[in-house]
Amino acid sequence: MSDWAIAAGGVRKAFGEAVVLDGIDLTVAERTVFALLGPNGAGKTTIVRILSTLIPADAGELRVAGRDVGADPDGVRAAIGVTGQFSAVDDLLTGRENVRLIADLKHFGREAARARVDELLGRFDLLEAADRPASTYSGGMRRRLDLAMTLVDSPPVIFLDEPTTGLDPRSRRTMWEAIRGLVAEGTTIFLTTQYLDEADHLADRIAVLDHGRIVAEGTPAELKRRVPGGHVELEFASATTLRAAADLLEAATADEERLALRVPEDGGVASLRRLLATLEEGGVEVEHISIHRPDLDDVFFAVTGGATEEALASR
Repeated sequence: MSDWAIAAGGVRKAFGEAVVLDGIDLTVAERTVFALLGPNGAGKTTIVRILSTLIPADAGELRVAGRDVGADPDGVRAAIGVTGQFSAVDDLLTGRENVRLIADLKHFGREAARARVDELLGRFDLLEAADRPASTYSGGMRRRLDLAMTLVDSPPVIFLDEPTTGLDPRSRRTMWEAIRGLVAEGTTIFLTTQYLDEADHLADRIAVLDHGRIVAEGTPAELKRRVPGGHVELEFASATTLRAAADLLEAATADEERLALRVPEDGGVASLRRLLATLEEGGVEVEHISIHRPDLDDVFFAVTGGATEEALASR
């Protein structure tokens, strides 16, 4: 387990009669983004709280940055940063004062603290607002300030628990860029998120947690390949052409209102070439063609039996 930035084996946690984590095993390589997905109440925040020493596990072996979570919690805390679901900034302090407070708690000297605070405020585009109270900051600014505070002493492992919840698309993209920059510099990121596109864009590996167990794990590409549902959609100029194409392609499903035909296919070059050759030989002309591959929404639905709120809203 010492070869990983984060390693957990057989982790169990219950609150009363409710079993939240039921034997979790996971490993996170150094300098990568590991995303943990799952429905609300699946236990994502609980595993973050355990790994970051905020609450104890009932059972299991856990190591973070080479340190035993149970035997050396102080060592773990010295090696990690945590950004929770809600910004932990002091609204009565300015942005600069918030970051400086963390530098003081980390025992930075006066000059070193000043330089580090200015560096972080500049990095997260907060210098112009640095001397304004944090209460005047937008949601995106508060999340950037929160992350800046987390990075004061450059921890090698950072836990980000749903860091972009409630942010607008521009602010989310800004956070994504910051996360990619951290990994490029050598930081390991443990990310929980409800946004499947976020995991798809950022994560080197993804695990899906449901009912206290890991039900799927792999790279985004590996997870998508496990789910059937790839298809090619063909659109036609008339109902007559649509019916002719349907006669040629027995496995296809017709949508007569949209003059479209859905054909189960993997979207590969060879299969697409065969499909078009069949239509050409039958004298059928296609107006438009589009390829649809399974995405993480499909994976999530398949392994948990339910879609995320985001996925449902988009359908």
